Amino acid sequence: MESRNKYVYCRPCDLASQKSIKDFVEQFKKEHKNLHILINNAGVMRCPKSYTQEGIEMQFGVNHIGHFLLTNLLLDVLKVSTPSRIVNISSSAHKRGKIKLDDLNSDKNYEPGEAYAQSKLANILFTKELANKLKGTGVTVNAVHPGIVRTEIMRHMEIYQRRLGKWLVDSLTWIFIKTPRKGAQPVLFVALDPSLDNVTGDYFVNNKIAEVSNEAKNDKIAKWLWAVSEKWTHLNYV
Repeated sequence: MESRNKYVYCRPCDLASQKSIKDFVEQFKKEHKNLHILINNAGVMRCPKSYTQEGIEMQFGVNHIGHFLLTNLLLDVLKVSTPSRIVNISSSAHKRGKIKLDDLNSDKNYEPGEAYAQSKLANILFTKELANKLKGTGVTVNAVHPGIVRTEIMRHMEIYQRRLGKWLVDSLTWIFIKTPRKGAQPVLFVALDPSLDNVTGDYFVNNKIAEVSNEAKNDKIAKWLWAVSEKWTHLNYV
């Protein structure tokens, strides 16, 4: 897989498959010795109930578990490339989320919006716990809410399933919804701005550190989630 830009490295990586993630990392390490910025931007939103290849609920599996595995497998490269940054794309939807301790995989009950909110909350808990683990390494990690951006991630939303609804959303894009170019700006700020060289473990909205939900401040839940994520990805060395 090649791009038309010599500065763009393009390789397949399916976040719904842990094997694909491991294959990508193996290939990346063969071809590159440094990694200065990792932006975890893959996402699924409000999809019908489905599972990753490992049997993990799709939104939680892609939005959190996939990024958890990818990031951990690339940490050694990030550490030898310092200063380096990790940026996790979260959402204001995390404020509606709760980590379902007794049904993390949504096996008992699946509601698309609830599952999405849980995955976005997991992004922030992961960010905070990883920041603690990376103190003193020269690798920082922050989360960012880019805003509502017009991408294919909205394709499963009910309003988008109707022709009139899709037309309405498309028509109002310039008022309420960001273009991909504008949606990328908050992400690039967190990834590149020199003022954030020593900032880690925070959540950004509109280029400023923002408040997170009480659930996202729960250190015990963050540690529990980390342990479960290690188990589900067979990792335990970070």
